[in-house]
Amino acid sequence: MDAPAIPLPEPEIAPEVHARRWLILAVLCLSLIIVIIGNTSLNVALPTLAAELDASTSQLQWMVDAYALVFAGLLFTAGTLGDRWGRKGALQAGLLVFLLGAAFASIADTAQAVIASRAVMGIAAAFVMPSTLSILTNVFSAEERPKAIAIWAGISGGGAALGPIASGWLLEHFFWGSVFLVNVPFILAALIAGALLVPSSKDPAESPLDVPGALLSIIGLGALVYAIIEAPHYGWLSGQTLLTFGVALVAIVAFGARERTARFPMLDLSLFKDRRFSVASAGITLTFFAMFGTFFLMAQYLQLVLGYTPFESGLFQLPFAFIMMLVAPRVPKLVARWGAARIVPVGLTFTAGGLAAFSSIGVDSSLAHVYASVLPLGLGMAITMTPLTTLIMSSVPLGRAGVGSAMNDTTRELGGALGVAVLGSVVTSQYTTGIGASLVGLPEAARGVVDSGLAGALAVAGQVGGAQGDALALAAKQAFVDGLNLAALVGSAVVFVAAFVSWKLLPRTTPAPFVRPPRDDDPGLAEPSTLVD
Repeated sequence: MDAPAIPLPEPEIAPEVHARRWLILAVLCLSLIIVIIGNTSLNVALPTLAAELDASTSQLQWMVDAYALVFAGLLFTAGTLGDRWGRKGALQAGLLVFLLGAAFASIADTAQAVIASRAVMGIAAAFVMPSTLSILTNVFSAEERPKAIAIWAGISGGGAALGPIASGWLLEHFFWGSVFLVNVPFILAALIAGALLVPSSKDPAESPLDVPGALLSIIGLGALVYAIIEAPHYGWLSGQTLLTFGVALVAIVAFGARERTARFPMLDLSLFKDRRFSVASAGITLTFFAMFGTFFLMAQYLQLVLGYTPFESGLFQLPFAFIMMLVAPRVPKLVARWGAARIVPVGLTFTAGGLAAFSSIGVDSSLAHVYASVLPLGLGMAITMTPLTTLIMSSVPLGRAGVGSAMNDTTRELGGALGVAVLGSVVTSQYTTGIGASLVGLPEAARGVVDSGLAGALAVAGQVGGAQGDALALAAKQAFVDGLNLAALVGSAVVFVAAFVSWKLLPRTTPAPFVRPPRDDDPGLAEPSTLVD
């Protein structure tokens, strides 16, 4: 049974800040969508990058995951630094570094250079994303905070679908590097508007950075994401994979031990005793497991199997964005009436149902068939993200909003990396098994290309030509789709389990916003963040 909650004192919001709070939210959402688009816009460009840079399947995956690896590893440290030194400064600095990373990526001429640029963008995103949510929680009153978080969550999910549309259009009209420049005007606008509108805020306690905790969190989270990313390549039970998981486990356990004894911990581990915090964190992880894994595979399916252009592939995801941005802001009313314990399982069930429907698509499926799976997936995420994010942020003191936001973002990135790695691994394993018979009679070099992935197989099929080339292309597409079907079933089963667990464990009551359970060693309630115009 959860401990009774103690309401935290509300921050003193200056009248001039309160008057422009919705403009501030617009700037924060613009900053957020820059990070989201910067992440997902790469998906539809993967086939183009494979051709232009002669990138392998592993390199393509690293273009996606280098961002997630650095982002996830630095989130807690970046959130803590924002709380300590000022969230506005962290936001502005992050946007500037993001701009530099995107510019470098646009002129890169090797896969390795793109991967390095994406890592720089991940560093920047680690400072931008936690700052947006922590500033939001400090400029809105408790009554308006759930609505503001709902808009933030809707933009977050909708931006994930808008990125592929923008990059698809750019790929058809400009050079491939333009997909990294799509954010430049938005970054400049966010920097100027942020400097003028966003107030400064930080933790008034000005607790020093827990350096050992920061290093352990970077090592632990970085090693965990790296192990997840590389496991499909080396094998989940290989010595290297197990060693990396072991390093992650040791570092995370050491981080936990450090945080239990540190005078100024980065993460208050007692928060996990609050089921709002722990169950919501797990729920967000699995929600983004489904979304990122599906988007990663969907772009390849639409272009390589169904034959759509990058822009057409991006347009296909537009309804997903509309659903996210239209439904998410309305979810707080449902939560207020029925409670998160009822709404969250419903959303997760829609998500799982969409994945189950996706498991039935074929080599020649119609768009109507594909939409029948994607629309429930989008609806489920729109219903789920808002209450889960609100539950996490309502569990932490306002002065430590950056850490709460970092936890929310870390679960997203871990879930996304897991989705790409696990579902991608399932597809790769099934593809390798299914394409085996078609390798007979091909030269050794061609076999390696075909075995590397669907893009390589289609390239070889085009070179072979004739009936043999057509047969190879069809066999490769079928092997890929078989893997896609199995991956969707795996994802559906995982999310269905999450729906059941959330139904059983989330508190049935809807507590007042931003409360936390008492602690035996609590010297007093944390002060709210200082807010300076």
